[in-house]
Amino acid sequence: MMKINAQWTGGMAYDSKGDASGYQVTMDAGSKVGGNDGGPRPMEMLLHGVAGCMGIDLNVIMRHSMDKVESIEIEIDGERAETEPKRFTHVEIIVKIKGDVSEKVAQRAVKLSAEKYCSAINSLNAAVDTKLELNGEMK
Repeated sequence: MMKINAQWTGGMAYDSKGDASGYQVTMDAGSKVGGNDGGPRPMEMLLHGVAGCMGIDLNVIMRHSMDKVESIEIEIDGERAETEPKRFTHVEIIVKIKGDVSEKVAQRAVKLSAEKYCSAINSLNAAVDTKLELNGEMK
């Protein structure tokens, strides 16, 4: 079980602390809806979670190739429904890897993370598409 505790800090802001890590995050709404822009939006935090989860998976799955990896960048574009609850309906993830890593190894890592290991992706109620860019070339 994973637990967080969120405390209202005024306006529309909340400080949320996770029991597992002990880290605290401040979340806030945008000024258009009465917030003070004092932190990331909750829905944005979901995408941060997907990026972190997938990134860690990639490091573990490609552990034998990581000494050849120069960089990994994960771009996520989340499309939301127009009507409440405005959930993510489609999420596109582009994983950009640079280094002397075979396409087979990189594709396998992206696929395994998206389809099997990444709890954050698999908790979304959205269509998720992943793409791999290896050394600047879309695969």
